[in-house]
Amino acid sequence: MTEVIVAKFGGSTIGQNGDQIPTVIERIKAMRKEDKKIVAVFSAPLMEHEGKVKSMTDIAINIGRKYASGQKVDTDILYRTYLNIAKKYLSQKYFEEFEFHLNKFYNYVTSSLNHVTENKRFIDVTRSRILAYGGEITMSYLMDYIMRSNGLKCDHVDIEKWPIITDDNFEAANFMLEESKEHKKHFLKLLEENEVISIGGFIGKTVDGLETTYERGGSDRTAADIAIILYDEFKVQIDFEKDNIVLSADPKIVKEELESIRYLSYNEARLAGMFGMKILDPIAIKEIDDNNFDIPIVITSLLNPSDITIIEKSLINRKYDFLDNVENNDDDSSLIKIVTGKRNCAIVRMESIAASYLIASLEKDKQYYNFLKLSPFKVDDMEITRLLFLDADYVKRHERHFKAFYPKVEFAYGKGVVTLIGDMMWKMPKIVSTASRTLGDYDINILNLDAQEETSRILIIVDDIDNNVANAIRAIHLQRNKTDLKITHNN
Repeated sequence: MTEVIVAKFGGSTIGQNGDQIPTVIERIKAMRKEDKKIVAVFSAPLMEHEGKVKSMTDIAINIGRKYASGQKVDTDILYRTYLNIAKKYLSQKYFEEFEFHLNKFYNYVTSSLNHVTENKRFIDVTRSRILAYGGEITMSYLMDYIMRSNGLKCDHVDIEKWPIITDDNFEAANFMLEESKEHKKHFLKLLEENEVISIGGFIGKTVDGLETTYERGGSDRTAADIAIILYDEFKVQIDFEKDNIVLSADPKIVKEELESIRYLSYNEARLAGMFGMKILDPIAIKEIDDNNFDIPIVITSLLNPSDITIIEKSLINRKYDFLDNVENNDDDSSLIKIVTGKRNCAIVRMESIAASYLIASLEKDKQYYNFLKLSPFKVDDMEITRLLFLDADYVKRHERHFKAFYPKVEFAYGKGVVTLIGDMMWKMPKIVSTASRTLGDYDINILNLDAQEETSRILIIVDDIDNNVANAIRAIHLQRNKTDLKITHNN
């Protein structure tokens, strides 16, 4: 069976003004030495705009919002960025071909911005078109021609024949597997005829051909969805090219004694992504898992490709030992794999039956998963469910929706959560008491502690004030490194 690597390159790996594109090309060539087909998923590049380095997607969003408010701002950056990169890396032949597409896409952007001005709304398919043609679609075409200029037999996925089909929730689209399979003929033909296929991340299309976007982080989902589409015909592996592999905590918070993590289960990686670690979009793993697929995922350091983290469905009876030929001698045998956390959380309390209907509505109708159910409690023989939402702003915007399910619902804002993650933490005696005592030693007040063996995580809720969350992460991570209780991956 032919092997395919779905390799995702985010904006930071492409670099500001595309400065790291030569490194990306060399990385793709190295993957090709193993005689594997490559599907390269590209995010939009980074640019300096209004004094800050931003992704082109964020710049396009900023421009769209200003047009909706009646401000006419310069949109040339949505054209000039790609033109300058093309001048830097393309031969004359491929430059002319790309320039044709660039002019067409920029016309789509300016036309859509005119609609934004007329309707005073930066929403739905108009928003999706501006982000698609001002970002990932244009970048995927450009990277195709850059790879051709560097001797790779390559092609891009035509936006008119897009294989990722979604519903019509334009700004937070949901992947539709069966419909996508029905639209994959063009994609499979490209894969058969080429060494490398270039496709833009973040973007989908409805069955009737309208552009949609995933939520932020959606390029990770694109890589997962491509792997799902190809699963029946190919031996598929997903490779997320990053600045760093997975570490035991966020290096922006914890500066000392960080450990590289070599192995994670789907469950551990999903939890880490939910609670603030920038590993990958947790919904990407959820979509693989929900479809009952078992696809190996590798997080690779772009600048040091021998440095990897392997993510598998289960770390027991590991199936993908072929990945172990990559040198990586770091010891990540701690029962606590990762210590992470999030600020700006909220707790919603309501009667448990009402909460069950709310949860069903959030997951089915609104396709919202950024919350967790905490341990319930009783008041006057009534069971109360507590839901921890990892985005308090979402709760504030939808308070009326919550009250429709239970008028007496209670909202508690200003919360932060610290999370200990590890499938095997249950083997560590006194772990909960140790975590609690550690924060007490640092004068951090614990509002709630929720530990469930089946979920592979311990949640510690604190007040989100000052540096409470960061200080708690540092304290527990330090305690993690002091323990001498270790476990091998084969146990």
